[in-house]
Amino acid sequence: MKIVDVILSKGLSGFYFDDQRAIRSGNAREDGFAYLGEAVTPGFTKIRQAGESVSVQLVLEDGQIAYGDCAAVQYSGAGGRDPLFLADQYIPVIEEYVVPLLKGQELGSFREMAEKIDNCRNGDGKLIHTAIRYGVTQAILDAVAKSQGLTMAEVISNEYGTELATEPIPLMGQTGDDRFINADRMILKQIDVLPHGLFNNISKLGANGEKLRDYLSWLKSRVEYLRSSSDYVPDFQVDVYGTIGEAFGQDIEAIGKYCAELVEIVHPYNLRIEGPIDLDDREAQIEAMAKLRRYVDENNIPVEFVADEWCNTLEDVKDFVQAKAGHMIQIKAPDLGGINNTIEAILYCKEYGVRAYLGGTCNETERSAQVTVHIALATKPCQILSKPGMGFDEGASICRNEMNRTLALLNWKKGRR
Repeated sequence: MKIVDVILSKGLSGFYFDDQRAIRSGNAREDGFAYLGEAVTPGFTKIRQAGESVSVQLVLEDGQIAYGDCAAVQYSGAGGRDPLFLADQYIPVIEEYVVPLLKGQELGSFREMAEKIDNCRNGDGKLIHTAIRYGVTQAILDAVAKSQGLTMAEVISNEYGTELATEPIPLMGQTGDDRFINADRMILKQIDVLPHGLFNNISKLGANGEKLRDYLSWLKSRVEYLRSSSDYVPDFQVDVYGTIGEAFGQDIEAIGKYCAELVEIVHPYNLRIEGPIDLDDREAQIEAMAKLRRYVDENNIPVEFVADEWCNTLEDVKDFVQAKAGHMIQIKAPDLGGINNTIEAILYCKEYGVRAYLGGTCNETERSAQVTVHIALATKPCQILSKPGMGFDEGASICRNEMNRTLALLNWKKGRR
């Protein structure tokens, strides 16, 4: 079956683009939902601006339509990532460099077609934006699945030799700045991992980490107050965007001891800390994260560190894994470009005994979230991010429903064999 045409349209993502460097500097002033102050990351005209996406629809010769969404992370242009993804700027790039690779193409192996798109370069010889590669490969996976009468998860399982999940993958929620009310929402819906928390500057963490201590104490009490059964024992995961490192002068021992205090506060719940440090260099980040992991492991401090910043590509994931720079790697799908890289990154982590967290961004779309669910069902990471948006309920509904309906379909198919 061939692709006979490609249709592109501008869309809204599930959140916003935020200038992370401006926010972390402390010069961004919150005003309602907006930030006041000067943007500092190239491409930004405001510290917070509306998120955008591009939908890619592939028209198949039998009349079916396959589609995926190009989207980029909330903190675009930070931590070594590609620049801001604006639809009007990048639709012409897709038309010029990607559409000719798709129109008239016979659908065969997803893996081979995805690798071709993921290696697509513009007129300057540079790889096209990660968001484009992300969305187009989603559409290709959907197209191959439709041509074969399979789910996207089955296509991945067949081509990569994986075993499909038979139970839901644990879902992780993120509260955004509304870390109290949204945590309540997560507890009421019994989310597996919570709350993320968005501690993205020192004022939210506290100069000595005191605000995070207080918040985790509140969270533990809140879980035990609101839960409907003692059987609900979620894991706690907070993203601190390097602020713990800032608060303790990047001192590994001091950071480790502070994290030991947090572990005691949340006991008996498991604690994961995403981005405990955030340095301005990839190699320095890997080295520091590896030292931090060694310190807590050698001192029997039962906290898990999650690598995020500077871990943007498949090669980055491999280097972080080999250096043991964290107990868990967030595989932030939009940053890796083609979803073939996300699949390979998860499998690589599992091969080398490092926990894989299939993440992404609140700034994705419902379509990219659905496709990510199929990746999770085919590769079985430790957890998957509930996305898009920061309101929690919407993203949790999209991801959980796609997961459950696909599992039900796969189970139905198994019963008919």
